[in-house]
Amino acid sequence: MRERIGKWLLPLIAAALALGCLVCLWRVHALKNLLPAQHAAERWQGESGMDFTQLSFFMARDQKLTREQLYSFRTEMLKKLREASLDPESNSGLLHDAWSTSDTVKVSNGRRSGEVQVIAVGGWFFDFHPLRLLSGNYLQPDDVMDDRVLLDRETAWLLFGGTELSGMSFSLANTPVVVAGVYEHASDRFSRRADGEGMCIYMSYDAFERLFPEKAGSTCYELVMADPVRGFARTAAQEKFPLKNAEMVENSGRFGPARLWALLKDRSGRAMRTGYAVYPAWENAARAAEDRAAQFFAAALVLGVLPAVLLLVWALRMTRRGQLKLRGEILPEARERIEEAVRVRGRRRWERRHPGEQ
Repeated sequence: MRERIGKWLLPLIAAALALGCLVCLWRVHALKNLLPAQHAAERWQGESGMDFTQLSFFMARDQKLTREQLYSFRTEMLKKLREASLDPESNSGLLHDAWSTSDTVKVSNGRRSGEVQVIAVGGWFFDFHPLRLLSGNYLQPDDVMDDRVLLDRETAWLLFGGTELSGMSFSLANTPVVVAGVYEHASDRFSRRADGEGMCIYMSYDAFERLFPEKAGSTCYELVMADPVRGFARTAAQEKFPLKNAEMVENSGRFGPARLWALLKDRSGRAMRTGYAVYPAWENAARAAEDRAAQFFAAALVLGVLPAVLLLVWALRMTRRGQLKLRGEILPEARERIEEAVRVRGRRRWERRHPGEQ
């Protein structure tokens, strides 16, 4: 009985560890798909055969990206695409960008008021960040008027006591604005923690720049770009981005094995940041999810060691056993059958040549 238990104990332990490894890998996959803002390149690529890369730039605390620098950078990136024999004029989908900055403002509808965070956005921001709308519509770069704003549920209830508010108006920094829609904050724990308990609204970057010229400038720039050769977009962006102190993050593949392994190898460097980049809530959420994914990835590696070693040993034993059987049984039998077949054919050939001599 003890011998039977001992025989199966190690395989059972290995099977349990292998199951734990698979569970950890499944958790990594779930975390990878948790944050839609990290998958803009995949959405933009769609069913086309062209690969795309998503990049984010976060400015240092004492720097902001001006509109002129932004347009100049975009021009340089379009030039890089032409040098790669791609034609952005005939295919505008080769480059897609958005920019944003944030501040705190006072909002009021005459009866109720409060301090809220405002995120001023430009470009195709909501293609990168598909917030869950409760009513209304997103802000679009081709909107005729730039006085439309998007409220979160909490601000909507503060000002109006509801969420069906499209077309209603209130005052933002003593300036009339119109409600475009109401959204709900992401429900995952990383986004909830990054967003905090504060209220937040989105407004046009053009309107923000007009109302607060002294605060103009983007603190975050996001880009989705065609990547005909892996690393092309990243290298071009690093070379041409005008603010060299900005921190660049490659969102594409940040939850892949190579990225998670790099995080595990540089845990101390990750903790002791030397830069001064300002991260928005969505990047803080992504970094928290990334760290958690790295932990599960490390657990998967540890749990998978014993099953992998046992599987390798079993494969070597089976290979050795197969070799021995091949040499000791299969090859001799095959040799005998071949020799017998040669003898039979030789005998028949001789009989055909010498009939009657049997």
